[in-house]
Amino acid sequence: MSCPIARSLERVGEWWSMLIMRDALHGMTRFDEFQSSLGIAPNMLTRRLNSLVEAELLERRRYSEHPPRHEYVPTTRGRDLRPVVIALMTWGNKHFAPEGTSVLLADTETGAIAEPVLVDRVTGRSIPGPGFSVVPGPAAGERVRQRLARAAEMAASHKPGVLYE
Repeated sequence: MSCPIARSLERVGEWWSMLIMRDALHGMTRFDEFQSSLGIAPNMLTRRLNSLVEAELLERRRYSEHPPRHEYVPTTRGRDLRPVVIALMTWGNKHFAPEGTSVLLADTETGAIAEPVLVDRVTGRSIPGPGFSVVPGPAAGERVRQRLARAAEMAASHKPGVLYE
């Protein structure tokens, strides 16, 4: 599929993959650290780590020859996933934490709790918000163009559930 969301989910859409990436982005690098943090079966962890290395989200680095041992370090592509992980955390705190938030994002200098939002780097305006829409890119096929045209029609008629205004 040419959809960037579908392509992204191919790499990280599986439950364990996102949790491994969360832990890797928090500094965990070793198999036993991931296993201890997640309570994941070793065979499942091995498969997930291999798929994250194959997707170039993690880099496998040998740190011991005898016995052979590796650490897993986020690549640039993996580090670029951090805002997505933070957005998922924020969304989960807002909608799925009836007992209250267990993890928050804080300013390391002041300790103030941050309220993450997505903004346009050029204008500084919040997304989603008025004035933004999803449009076909240069590589969009006819199917994508038709789907986005339908979405634009729905937005114009003010139907609820439209991605952007």
